[in-house]
Amino acid sequence: MSLLDIDNVSRVYAMGGLLSRRQVQAVDGVSFSLDAARPEIFTIIGESGSGKTTLARMILGMVPPTGGSIRFQGGDITAVHTRAGRLRVMRQMQPIFQNPFEAFNPLKRVDRYLFTTAQRFTDQAPDQAADRALRQVGLSLHEVRNRFPHELSGGQLQRVAIARALIPAPALIIADEPVSMVDASLRMSIVSLFRSLRDELRVSIIYITHDLATAYAISDRIIIMRYGKVVEAGDARTVLDNPQHPYSILLKSSVLSPDVPALEDSPHA
Repeated sequence: MSLLDIDNVSRVYAMGGLLSRRQVQAVDGVSFSLDAARPEIFTIIGESGSGKTTLARMILGMVPPTGGSIRFQGGDITAVHTRAGRLRVMRQMQPIFQNPFEAFNPLKRVDRYLFTTAQRFTDQAPDQAADRALRQVGLSLHEVRNRFPHELSGGQLQRVAIARALIPAPALIIADEPVSMVDASLRMSIVSLFRSLRDELRVSIIYITHDLATAYAISDRIIIMRYGKVVEAGDARTVLDNPQHPYSILLKSSVLSPDVPALEDSPHA
């Protein structure tokens, strides 16, 4: 059974005024699928303007596709219109966004977000659900209780964001550039956390990034996007060790150092 099926998905935006309207193809005929029986880290690599974030927004149901179809757990994402339907999807598909400081209101204590998520999606006591999720990312409720976002480091706050996404026990997490705003010394610890979540909680992760180093370290499969199209796809190590498309070769030569350390191999690698 498929967890997610992306079939020839496209997104076109109309730009300009009434007299000078033009179309921009943000995503152009992208297809891939995730197997529900085999959790993995599926990475979408691309520079700014490649269409990777637009693709993520379509999967999350935030933007409708212009063409193609998106099916999650057998259901058409674009056909979900009711609040109850959206909550069912959100329980199984959770986002993690780029900037943790923008994801949290600076005037609201971070534990409130965890409690609200627990009340919306679980039958557990909010304290219990929040603490359980925080411990899965190396924190505890005691460490974050009553604290405001500015009282936590960027790495801690991103871990809180990941914990919040884990509370509903989703089948899929979509992480859009989740380490780009985090200090470089903490990036690998956060992306390696995704690998642990895949192995221990059996959750699939769509990891969206322009960072080939972290992609090389944790990905099972990848697609590389340019101008809305997939230019190369396959097993992560195979593609990144020996890219075939000229753009992929250029990315590797300009970004990925040949001595980037990989995380310890696992059966998924």
